[in-house]
Amino acid sequence: AVREAIAHPRSLDQSLVAAGRARDCLDKLVGYKGSRHVVWPLNNGAKSMGRVQSATLHLLCLREREIQTFVPQDYWSVWVTYQEGFKAFYRSSPQTQKRPAKNATKDTAAEDGVEGNTDKESERITTQERADQLVAIARSFPHQVLQVEGKQVNQSPPPPFVTSTLQQAAGSKLHLNPESTMKVAQSLYEKGHITYMRTDSVVLAAPFCEAVRQYLQQHDPTNLPAKATQHRAVKGSQEAHEAIRASVVNRLPSQLQATLSGDEARLYELIWNRAIASQCAPARLRKTRVVTQSGEAYWEARGQVLEFAGYTRYWNNISADSVLPPLTAGQSVDLQQAQADQKQTQPPPRYSEPKLIKLMEQKGIGRPSTYAPTLKTLRQREYVKLVQGKLIPTPLGLELDSALEKLLPDLIQPDFTAQMEQALDAIATGQQEWQAYLINWHQSYFAPALRQAQTMLQTQIIATGGDRPPKAGSQPVSQAKSPPQAKSATPSKNSSSKTLSKIKCPNCGQLMSKVPSRSPKLKAKHFLKCPDAGCGAVMFWNATAKRYELPYAKRALNPDAFTDHPCPVCGALLERYTYTKEGQEKVMLRCSLVENRRDKCQEVAFFQSKGEFWSPKFGTLPSSNLSQKPT
Repeated sequence: AVREAIAHPRSLDQSLVAAGRARDCLDKLVGYKGSRHVVWPLNNGAKSMGRVQSATLHLLCLREREIQTFVPQDYWSVWVTYQEGFKAFYRSSPQTQKRPAKNATKDTAAEDGVEGNTDKESERITTQERADQLVAIARSFPHQVLQVEGKQVNQSPPPPFVTSTLQQAAGSKLHLNPESTMKVAQSLYEKGHITYMRTDSVVLAAPFCEAVRQYLQQHDPTNLPAKATQHRAVKGSQEAHEAIRASVVNRLPSQLQATLSGDEARLYELIWNRAIASQCAPARLRKTRVVTQSGEAYWEARGQVLEFAGYTRYWNNISADSVLPPLTAGQSVDLQQAQADQKQTQPPPRYSEPKLIKLMEQKGIGRPSTYAPTLKTLRQREYVKLVQGKLIPTPLGLELDSALEKLLPDLIQPDFTAQMEQALDAIATGQQEWQAYLINWHQSYFAPALRQAQTMLQTQIIATGGDRPPKAGSQPVSQAKSPPQAKSATPSKNSSSKTLSKIKCPNCGQLMSKVPSRSPKLKAKHFLKCPDAGCGAVMFWNATAKRYELPYAKRALNPDAFTDHPCPVCGALLERYTYTKEGQEKVMLRCSLVENRRDKCQEVAFFQSKGEFWSPKFGTLPSSNLSQKPT
């Protein structure tokens, strides 16, 4: 493929470049402006929001609220066993029950194994009286086989891995979280063992497919399909890379055991098996359904036997055999036991990391490269925690989501985020001009939404008489009392209990308030904030100088720190900067313009050594130019 690309060079696809720029700008617009103007004024310890981050948090919080409001209900599952050696469950009709269509959320819940499986339960009986009645019928009337159905079913192999399915499989089979999975996959990729691991395409390179066919012809000829297997692409996939697979078919997992770490070897085996399985013959199953009758009650048993293993030799995703005895319609069967088990409906399960990634993919939130970083950010911000493999929103996460649901309701909806992804895809295909889209999106939606959110925040601050809005989801004092909300991760401070410091605001002179914070970057457990909403000045504790200081960007320039030497990049004067390293106070020279230090002058740093100042990039400064500039 590399030789082919070099032989046929082409110009850069500017539409793809534009889509990348648009995505970057969108993320910064939402992340920076939303965090600065909506999240920070909440003063509850929340640090950030994001286009993908907040929509993902909303999915977790929606599920958590479902669990919190869930009311369990009793029901009964009625079943019988026969001396012929099988178990059957109550059905109200001899016909196959049509199962309701599953939406994405229910499907995810069912695959977690928590939702009731209709094959292993009877129809739900809602009263003890009816359950006892059915048990009495089973015991009072003879049982006879009413129907015997058998059919052969071919089950197609699964597609090869994409990023999301790799993370899901590694989570369920290897107990690796998405971040660890991608680190191990990156290592395998760098060592040349697998193809690129950030992809949403299920397509495999033709030479690889042919190599797999040759491998099967030599080692497993009965598993070789008549023609190469093709898998349907997922709607909306970009397909910039092929699926994740082993680089070389004949590099067997057993051959790499000695050269790879434990996680690398296990993940490689998973990828190798899945890629081979995707090109194998379908598995062949014999499925049997038996319906018996006693009085007015019907009883159903299902069986399944794997007749031809096919792809399951490499990737087994089929349940164990359940063998029913040979039976014929009209045959009498002997009852051994009839019973009704009382059960309770269960709340929807919390998401594991693999299941959440699957849901993000189904909802169109994010792209393969964003799944693992998004979950990592949610944990680092302490919006969610991982307990026994399940993601649980923290009180801080629930409070932030409730606030955003009120202040920026559209932005956290999965459908809204998915529409933004579709717009980015349209830019990538040249159907949309990226700058026009961004300008229109910002002017028509985001800027007005931010202004409205700020107005709502200010209104709530005035209504409560403090500088912190009421808890997210609460109503103004003039409205009816709202239901209790999740407890904040940081104690609430109203006007009567707020701690005022003795430090005056350097901008307006008011006494500044102490705001609690758990940020590990701070030298104290709080920072100071001006109570005047129009001022908003903040100060942080400097443990070395033993005083509160403004952020660097807000401090007045100190002319005594200037030197006569210009910055080698922008020409502004260099300034002396004192810092502490390994307990010793040191001096360096840097550009005096704060905005440039964050951008083009980032690498301008001259360190003091033996009476000289030197830079790894710009060399040594002449000593004659190092004198401090007179005030």
